[in-house]
Amino acid sequence: MHDALERLWPEVALFLTTCVVMVVGLSPNRRLRVLTPWFTALGLVLAIGLGLQSPTAGGPFPQLMGFAKPMIAAIGLILLPLAAGVVDRDLDDLVESGKMNFNPLRATRAEFYAFFLFSLTGLMLVSSADDLIWLFLALELTSLPTYIMVVLSTRGTRSQEAGVKYFFLGALGAAVFLYGFALIYGATGSTNLAVITAHFAENGLGELGTLGLLVALVGVSFKIAAFPMHFYTPDVYQGAASPVSAFLAFVPKTAGFLAMMLLLGTVGWANGETGGLPVAVEALLWITAALSMTIGNALACLQTSVKRMMAYSSIAHSGYMLVGLIVGPGESFTSSGLAAVLYYLLCYGVMNTGVFAVIASLEKADGSEPDELSELSGLARTHPVRGWIVIVCTLSLLGFPPLLGFIGKVGLFSAGVSGGQIPLVVILGINSAIAAFYYLRLVTTVYLDPKDDDAEQSRPVPRGMSGRPFAAAVSAAGVLGLIFLSNPLIASANTAASTAPQPAVAGEPEPDTPPAITLADPRD
Repeated sequence: MHDALERLWPEVALFLTTCVVMVVGLSPNRRLRVLTPWFTALGLVLAIGLGLQSPTAGGPFPQLMGFAKPMIAAIGLILLPLAAGVVDRDLDDLVESGKMNFNPLRATRAEFYAFFLFSLTGLMLVSSADDLIWLFLALELTSLPTYIMVVLSTRGTRSQEAGVKYFFLGALGAAVFLYGFALIYGATGSTNLAVITAHFAENGLGELGTLGLLVALVGVSFKIAAFPMHFYTPDVYQGAASPVSAFLAFVPKTAGFLAMMLLLGTVGWANGETGGLPVAVEALLWITAALSMTIGNALACLQTSVKRMMAYSSIAHSGYMLVGLIVGPGESFTSSGLAAVLYYLLCYGVMNTGVFAVIASLEKADGSEPDELSELSGLARTHPVRGWIVIVCTLSLLGFPPLLGFIGKVGLFSAGVSGGQIPLVVILGINSAIAAFYYLRLVTTVYLDPKDDDAEQSRPVPRGMSGRPFAAAVSAAGVLGLIFLSNPLIASANTAASTAPQPAVAGEPEPDTPPAITLADPRD
């Protein structure tokens, strides 16, 4: 019990912060209510410090927590300023002007920031999971708050429609991977990942185990917005406010990839006939990666909506990172696909947030966000700082050297080559070239195109939402500044992914793990 608690201090810090936020956000005193994001930031900073102290033992990938938890809290800090103005903007103005009294039933500040923290807490719990039941609950804690965040993000009906689509498709995805977990339990008689790993190492996957793992991976692919569970992505990204879209682009995707690492760790990357993943598992991931890259990039080229373009881009980036999952762990960053995925998740969280932050920092005359490409024409001339942030972050998403995204993409390419996945690396290269079309179109629209007089022009958001341009600036600074910190970050990612799961004695957990949740074998 003590060992389990030692791994959960960052989550405990976020939970306690959530309790404070729920109380402070409902205060009738506006001066106290506006401190809600500051308390949230304080909790995230504390989680970073505690995450850096995470133990290096426990679970199929013992050192995953030491990299994942600080990364999650750090990206959460970048996303946090975007939330300014998403909730209670009209309510605060009405109360301040004396037109109405404060009504906690109409206030959504406490709930929004609480859901923000709950989702990040669930994401951290995913990285700590050592049991299928734990993993399922952590994935749902990550996802359930985001359904409500989508609905709360705007006053219009579009976000409500997006929330409904997201909820029902999310429920479908959860049902699918939960059924996969049930099949894995049926094949092994245990929900503990260490025991499952030992069982598969001793007895092989078997038909039921193979089916369970395949079904679970298909269900989890909803979290990463990968084929064939990607259909919701463009509608939800476009319907939600940009701050929430940026949140969705990082948090569920990271949860999905961490969960896949844990699931694949139960079979290892040395159990196939050629020393890789089992044939059926590798074939599923191979097809998913190739189709996610191709479909995502091809459909992104057809979009005129920036948010839909970024949604299809998110699908393509999931395909890129699946290449690393197929390769698995290695001795160095150039050969470790898992290290490349962990590092790329950090890169993607920073550079993708920058684009959404710029959109969130602008508004049209009716208070809505600009979305069409034409509405960003000449942005580098009318709002130079915002325009150049879009350019820098977009080029980084493309993988333009020497920006942060280039280093991340090099890791995926080198890992794919080292792992012998040459055909998939070729597909990755072709798709990176296809992606250049729509990324460079966004860059030229912002930098080269003249101001579109027919399109409604955007203006900076009011001072009360000044955190949004700040978040955009931090993202751009991260794209440029983290280049110089690449070596220690790469070393940390490689350390987190270097320890392959060690088979335990069948029916017994590893010494440093909590007791296994082992139920009666359904085959008896």
